[in-house]
Amino acid sequence: MTLEFEQLDRNLVVKLKGELDHHSAEIVREKIDRSIDRGGIKNLIFDCSKMDFMDSSGLGVMMGRFKKLKSMGGQVVISGINPNIDRVFKLSGIYKIISKYENLEKAIEKLGEGK
Repeated sequence: MTLEFEQLDRNLVVKLKGELDHHSAEIVREKIDRSIDRGGIKNLIFDCSKMDFMDSSGLGVMMGRFKKLKSMGGQVVISGINPNIDRVFKLSGIYKIISKYENLEKAIEKLGEGK
């Protein structure tokens, strides 16, 4: 799993590439939390367009970031989901609390500048 971070005003975009599973979940969580904890972040966008696989550990990472940002008055959204990952998300029920968008541009448009 590789991560790319981009801060757009108060939105943090995390581009996930590869597999988010029990082998990588803790490292991914720590890196994302460090970026959030530096301050100035209100919303988080997970760009999953290059993610190949995710298991329950990956869902846990996303849920944990949702809880963290919700407590700070922000939100988490997901974009660019392939059909296999979408199936995992649907089965988990994550779409009940985290919105999904077709692509990163639409997610950024929805969140605006994160104000």
